[in-house]
Amino acid sequence: MATVEKMPMLQEGYEKLNADLKRLKIERPQIVDAIEEARAHGDLSENAEYHAAKERQGQIEATIADIEDKLSRAQIIDPRELSGDKIVFGATVTLLDEDEKPIKYQIVGQTEADAKSGRISYNSPLGRALIGRSVDDEVEVSVPAGDRYYLVSKIEFI
Repeated sequence: MATVEKMPMLQEGYEKLNADLKRLKIERPQIVDAIEEARAHGDLSENAEYHAAKERQGQIEATIADIEDKLSRAQIIDPRELSGDKIVFGATVTLLDEDEKPIKYQIVGQTEADAKSGRISYNSPLGRALIGRSVDDEVEVSVPAGDRYYLVSKIEFI
């Protein structure tokens, strides 16, 4: 029997996926109406509105299936309930780069990642390199721009 891989995420990420799912389910009947309207225009082989609506319907159905799959496998983690001296999912980590400049990241799920706002996926190269590390550990990460080196200066569960 195959095991279903759990998908860790924060409560905020779970709620965002749920909101996206509700929005798509509201859009679903509107697409069906658009298909019916386009069908009424006659010849389907040269009907751009019909083909566009059918394509959008396929995209919506695929996205709904994907979101429902993620929600069914969701393992919600509250970082405030965590503690310890090692970096784990949900931890907020302050790193010092090669210029001693502090950089702060929270380790989050794939659907929540947004590096610009300080959230990196536990599956990203940096996320994988950080998991299990402690304060004062040096971390080396290979990225497209070359190897980067960081020093873990602080681990918080906020």
